[in-house]
Amino acid sequence: MLTQNALANQFQTEGYTVARGLFSTDETNRYVDHYMKMRSEGDKPGDFAGLDLTSEDPLKRFPRMIHMHRWDDVTLKWLLDPRINRCLTEIMGLEPYAVQTMVYFKPAGGRGQALHQDNFYLRVQPGTCVAAWMALDRCDEENGCLQVVPGSHQWPVLCPVKADLSQSFTDVTVPLPPDVKIEPVLMEPGDVLFFNGSIVHGSLPNISSDRFRRALIGHYIAGEANSVAQYYHPVLRMDGTEVELETSEGGGPCGVWVDNESGAKQIEVTGKLEAGFLHE
Repeated sequence: MLTQNALANQFQTEGYTVARGLFSTDETNRYVDHYMKMRSEGDKPGDFAGLDLTSEDPLKRFPRMIHMHRWDDVTLKWLLDPRINRCLTEIMGLEPYAVQTMVYFKPAGGRGQALHQDNFYLRVQPGTCVAAWMALDRCDEENGCLQVVPGSHQWPVLCPVKADLSQSFTDVTVPLPPDVKIEPVLMEPGDVLFFNGSIVHGSLPNISSDRFRRALIGHYIAGEANSVAQYYHPVLRMDGTEVELETSEGGGPCGVWVDNESGAKQIEVTGKLEAGFLHE
């Protein structure tokens, strides 16, 4: 695994970094067993997308779960794990606050998620959010690994457009010029990808015949933040106690791509956006 300093340097330069082997194989196997059992038990809090075991859509048979830390001690312990705290504190410069957990199952045939930016949803002010995205399976291009646009953490939140619902389970995406480089992030179970809330990222469809691409995700915000969207309250310190923050209101400025005088694309901040809460 990279040193803490190397993780921070890559995070600052590229907007993301991977802590390889942060959790052991035994630990990740236990998480897989825990969440597969939990999913088999039926509806859980936050299952607004719907659980339908008879659906032809794999994501209806295995919908993601959200905010599990609010009612599941295993998830809460992971969200506040000292290893994650150490990495986040190093790359963010101060200890974070914890605001969200999710687990995505993405079985074979599952759609991916169109490119997006997390702070479109969390609306952290000032600053942004950071995700800790832990692979529970080997993640590659076949089973739908994450993709990132390196360096896009320097961009403002972009104005969204409609996404292709045949490929994405969410209906919004961000437009990109054709020359922008999108990189897959290949991961092993127990690897944790940390990425800035402004970095453009998404995931590919799972085109494998029989493989899952499960992931456990936490979202955090900088300890200097004073507000976050209502959906992410209550906000927790990393010792598990609650901290009172203000609620960010909906909407805000967003950027669009325009041609500059030389004909190259650049981002101009204009317009206003509204935010939701489905993201990976």
